Amino acid sequence: MSKKSDNTERGWTEEIEVAAGDVVGVVKQLIREGNVRRLIIRKPDDDVIMEIPLTAGVVAGAALISFAPVLAALGAMAALLTNAKIQVVREKEPPDQGKTEK
Repeated sequence: MSKKSDNTERGWTEEIEVAAGDVVGVVKQLIREGNVRRLIIRKPDDDVIMEIPLTAGVVAGAALISFAPVLAALGAMAALLTNAKIQVVREKEPPDQGKTEK
């Protein structure tokens, strides 16, 4: 898994490259984090497979239940790929940006 970040005015994006078998697990983990606004699943050649908008403040348990059909479809699509890219659009600053040293 490799990561790359990019800052925007309304938040920041992160791109994670994962093996196709790990896509569903990574998406579940990102949904649980709660500060994710949108997930974009891409093929290695950057074609969009699926775009998942997430509502801020959704309770993690309820979010996973409501996204069960999406996760099932994502698992089926991931079976056809060897690798995938997950573009994560977050609401807050990147973890390294907001820290100040004492």
